Amino acid sequence: MTEKRNIHALIEKEAPSLNNLLDPNDVKEFKEMTNELRDTWTKKQVFRTETEMRMSVLQDAKYPTKASKYWQCVREQNVFLENLMSLSFDARRNEVKLKRLQEKLKTEEDPLKRELLQIDIDEKTYSVANMQLVARDRMREIKLWSTLKKEFDDGSFDTQDVNRHQLDSYHLIMKNKAETLTSGSSQPEVFNVLGQLQTIERVKKSGEMIYNKKEQLTNDLGSKPK
Repeated sequence: MTEKRNIHALIEKEAPSLNNLLDPNDVKEFKEMTNELRDTWTKKQVFRTETEMRMSVLQDAKYPTKASKYWQCVREQNVFLENLMSLSFDARRNEVKLKRLQEKLKTEEDPLKRELLQIDIDEKTYSVANMQLVARDRMREIKLWSTLKKEFDDGSFDTQDVNRHQLDSYHLIMKNKAETLTSGSSQPEVFNVLGQLQTIERVKKSGEMIYNKKEQLTNDLGSKPK
């Protein structure tokens, strides 16, 4: 896998073709920079760093509780899982197309068609390398979300039912939003924030979403008469 992600040979191979696009001096400098450009391609940031995940995605105002952070980690991790699976299918499809092109090249006699086939092969080869780089970084983020899930899971909340934490989490979120409202806030924004906050506080006070009460009611309704 490491060799496939090494695009140094691809960069070197493509350098002469840049004569059609760049000045001779630029082509010369490009060739001299191939090692640096390979290093740049290899270590470039593809997806979010841990800092961005903690400070931007899981910011305290939007996810004020460990439970809310945990469940956002679940959502984010799942997105990367689904994207990684889709990328795997695309990579398999790309490999088949690459094999077909290589087979055509073996039997093609027309020089121009052979040249076009070779361009397509080079492009598909570069696509494979790019897909592998993206897949590696998607897996890195999947593993980071796993680490964060373990960090936030302190045993104080339900990790099987996302709904159970939301009343308390949304209460803090709406309180945070209410504190940011000013005289310049739009009427729909004020109406939405205060409306949700008042509803949450009423529901919490009434106890209509207390789970043990609901579970008891369900058990009572489902129990057989003795």
